Amino acid sequence: MSLFRDDGIVLRTQKLGEADRIITLLTRGHGRVRAVARGVRRTKSKFGARLEPFSHVDVQFFARGSELIGRGLPLCTQSETIAPYGGGIVTDYARYTAGTAMLETAERFTDHEGEPAVQQYLLLVGALRTLARGEHEPHLVLDAFLLRSLAVNGYAPSFGDCAKCGMPGPNRFFSVASGGSVCVDCRVPGSVVPSPQTLDLLGALLTGDWETADACEPRYVREGSGLVSAYLHWHLERGLRSLRYVEK
Repeated sequence: MSLFRDDGIVLRTQKLGEADRIITLLTRGHGRVRAVARGVRRTKSKFGARLEPFSHVDVQFFARGSELIGRGLPLCTQSETIAPYGGGIVTDYARYTAGTAMLETAERFTDHEGEPAVQQYLLLVGALRTLARGEHEPHLVLDAFLLRSLAVNGYAPSFGDCAKCGMPGPNRFFSVASGGSVCVDCRVPGSVVPSPQTLDLLGALLTGDWETADACEPRYVREGSGLVSAYLHWHLERGLRSLRYVEK
């Protein structure tokens, strides 16, 4: 038997039995964790309101090996709210769909339960905080989060120098399979020719240059979102279901 405590973001919930739920969280110290929360679907449960998607919570878990309910899952025995980001997200369609895509992305990049993913966790916390406060357009916050998630997981795209030979940019062509911008000698079939402003926008989102990103014209934002989506799908090997609902 053991107790452990961690703070994390609730990624999703699943019904279990008549009153329980399985809660999936991305935690600071233990990576992705699935745990059983008993009785949280009852009307009078105050505990359950804290364990909704987008919530930043401090949770205590109780683990008892193979005897645990829920096929070996630990139990959530205590939960304290750190930041209720959902309140600023679920009331706005654009924020909600962008936030849902962030949660799905974070879960997909943390395949193995129990393995710490501190950088991914910190990215998610920061992105949800920014989204909830409405500091920038939701689709820009989402694209910035997707690009940085790719980067911390070893798939950082290049938007300047050639991704294959290193030729200094700017370079005209962009190839998802090659890792981003490519020069004329390294271009491959399927390469596209995005606007220079689009590549500047994506570079700004990756590095956190919000002044440049916020000033970008909508047509370049749309083109950039398409490139980000294609690049993400290539490396995840299958698309995100939630991206189709994101308001562009």
